[in-house]
Amino acid sequence: MLTAMGAMPLALSGSQAFAQAQPHLKGKFKQGICSSVFFGRDMSFEDGCKIAAACGAKGYDFVVEPEQFAILKKHGMQLSILAGMYDGKFALRPPKWPPGWNAAGHKEAQGPYLDAVLGSIDAAAANGCPNVLVLPGASDTVTSTEGADNVVEFLNKAKGRAEAKGIVLCMELTNSLGIQSTKGALFDHIAWGVDVCKRVNSPRVKILYDIYHAQIADGDVTRTLRDNIDRICHIHVAGVPSRQEIDDKQELNFRFIANTIADLGYTGFVAHEWRPAMGNDPVKSLERCFEIMNV
Repeated sequence: MLTAMGAMPLALSGSQAFAQAQPHLKGKFKQGICSSVFFGRDMSFEDGCKIAAACGAKGYDFVVEPEQFAILKKHGMQLSILAGMYDGKFALRPPKWPPGWNAAGHKEAQGPYLDAVLGSIDAAAANGCPNVLVLPGASDTVTSTEGADNVVEFLNKAKGRAEAKGIVLCMELTNSLGIQSTKGALFDHIAWGVDVCKRVNSPRVKILYDIYHAQIADGDVTRTLRDNIDRICHIHVAGVPSRQEIDDKQELNFRFIANTIADLGYTGFVAHEWRPAMGNDPVKSLERCFEIMNV
């Protein structure tokens, strides 16, 4: 375990040796990370970037601080997706607004949330990031149909700037059971998101296919990928059911899934969004999970 910064030099040198010993690390698609892969470990953002880059990471999801953008570039990594921009920072949840106000599916949230998404589109374009996250929200005060109508309205307001700037707006699929997600999530089945995409009818409006949530909500992951890959702009991976490493202790065969993604000619990012199991060394976990997806 990395419990203190004093352990970092050994971890870094081991990860670098891993990368140098495996010339096939580039793979057929780009892998990336979310900060969750270092959950519970005491390390700086830059140290995490060093480890991830040595393992073969090309992208980093949901970077919060603008001053971290240069650190990513320094280590040969790219901003892969940004959340909404609030007071110059990027966050999955608004720091000051009421719960649920980062929700395209609710009319009362559309004004302030639309501003946050438009700000992120501009920042993404200025910093080489291809994607901006859009969260539909939950069905607590709207039906699934009403929520879809609201999201279509929201995306129609945002798509012009996304198209002009060359940025993709990514709706994330999450399960509606409240398992590592918001209970009652509107976008909990792939068909709902595909319908919204068709209605908005923009090449810059697509889906973030989170395989952890998709397995809980729909299952049939590889068939869904094959049927909808043109609608998918970003992919998250995590083990099911624990949302830990994507290894043989989970119910999905991620090497098979990785081969499916590669066979489809997917050119976006596949980002690791799991948390290391208790007692696991995060560097060794990252190395192992990158190797699983490296086909």
